[in-house]
Amino acid sequence: MSDTTTRSRQPAVRRLPLAAALRLARPSDMWFKPALSVVVATAVPDLVLLAVGRLDLVMYTMAGSLCALYGHNLPYARRARAVAGVVVSMVIGLAISLVAASLTGSTTVLIAVGALLAAAQKTLCDATRIGPPGPVIFTFVTSAALFAPQHLGQVPGHLALTLAAGAIAWLVTAGPALLRREGPERRATARALDAAATYLADPGHRTRHTAAATVHAAWQTLLAAGRPTPVRRDLERLVVHAEAALTAGTPGADPAAPGPERLRDWARQTRARGPVPTPGTTEELFGIDAERAARRSGSRREARRALLRGLAPGSPLLPIGARALLGCALAGYVSQAAGVGRPYWAIVTAASLYQANVTLSWNRALQRTLGNLLGVLVFAAILPVSRTGPLALIGFCLFFGFVAEALITRNYWLGSVAVTPMALLVLEFGGTHPAGELIGDRVLDTVIGAGVGILTAMLVTNRRAAGRLEKALAATDLARAHAVHALAAPQPTPAALDTARRRLTGSLVELREADDTAAGEWWQRALPQERVLAAEQAGHRTLAATATRRGPIARAPENGAV
Repeated sequence: MSDTTTRSRQPAVRRLPLAAALRLARPSDMWFKPALSVVVATAVPDLVLLAVGRLDLVMYTMAGSLCALYGHNLPYARRARAVAGVVVSMVIGLAISLVAASLTGSTTVLIAVGALLAAAQKTLCDATRIGPPGPVIFTFVTSAALFAPQHLGQVPGHLALTLAAGAIAWLVTAGPALLRREGPERRATARALDAAATYLADPGHRTRHTAAATVHAAWQTLLAAGRPTPVRRDLERLVVHAEAALTAGTPGADPAAPGPERLRDWARQTRARGPVPTPGTTEELFGIDAERAARRSGSRREARRALLRGLAPGSPLLPIGARALLGCALAGYVSQAAGVGRPYWAIVTAASLYQANVTLSWNRALQRTLGNLLGVLVFAAILPVSRTGPLALIGFCLFFGFVAEALITRNYWLGSVAVTPMALLVLEFGGTHPAGELIGDRVLDTVIGAGVGILTAMLVTNRRAAGRLEKALAATDLARAHAVHALAAPQPTPAALDTARRRLTGSLVELREADDTAAGEWWQRALPQERVLAAEQAGHRTLAATATRRGPIARAPENGAV
């Protein structure tokens, strides 16, 4: 078949949404965990500094306290390693900023250092997939530190404060393992059950993909959780039922499989603090122990390989890093030319925009601008009260830190309304500043950072997004062929079938993510959308066949699209 029939043509420049970017979503089912964690991790060092009369050092402890925002979607064993890595990375980035600030007072040089740090933090966070909140916290801390008065002899002490606060953040995020060690696995399983119920109630391409991705995430969480426990065994059985729901309507599907209401009821019980539901099943548990052992022996090696792939020449992450480097530098220099003495907020605003593609970056630019401008109004309203005493200042910072995490999962702009006054109040710990100057600089930096940042995203192309899609297509075809081979065996074992199914599910999730990313990118060559659709349809048919262990093996279309 000719290339013109398998590739759909699309314009290089796409329409950018307005209202959709500002629409509110449902809050995350775990918003309160990072919200409470950051409050506790911030309150402890703040109160200690208040007791010793050194609130001027809050900026350095807050750098460590903000590490408590990370890792809440990970099982505790992996979370402990991830948050420790976040703390170390924060200390390294802060050290670079503080040393630079102590060696030069040139705003031009400091902006260049800030842009380089922002680009490196963006690329590394994307390569390691750490987040939320991703690189913006690192960039906020390191950019602010660049413009803080500093002497070289003070740097070790300030870094020690960050490390101590980071240790408190680590204890806060890892400590709940002592009370409910399977908590992250229970939440991941409940999400899988809810997504499967949504698919059964409203079958469609998007709901099927969401359910498959959520089930895949639940398996990854269970595989990374450590040794099996009775609770984890029950959770594995529940994920089996969620996965089986994706076969509804296919040949060989179990007519007695639980419906959406039963799945939602299991999800509610799984999230609660009571016992996990124990649905009857005669299925084996998918050879998960063997796969868990294999992952345990090679997980760190695979993590290093994933990081190297993300940083290697030809990686689709590098153009996004180039956008961050150029956009942050230009935003900083434009802000400097406009008369802002410490243009770090322009750098942070530009850095926060860069998402997977231009369309998502545009959405973030709208959200950031609206949220910051409203947040400045909130700051102006509460500033007189915050200056009544140190406890009032600490209380407002803790309050806005909690509110930001409570609202940001509904929409980024809503969370930014709380983040902005909190960031401005942190400056008050070092001494009062003229309110008009603070507000004027923040508004100017926001507009400059958002405008320059999105313009850079539009001009710096990422044609590698289409290459990532081609690689995802090839990986999906290979994973599907492996699953078909496992199904065709005379007596396929559950372990072989389910290893093949998890591999195929992972490739389908990556394919959908790659397609969505490429579809929102400007200046892109035409994408093989027909091939993507055919590969997804064939892949899900094969998944259904492996889940039921019977039924027809999905075959490639005659036109060779998959």
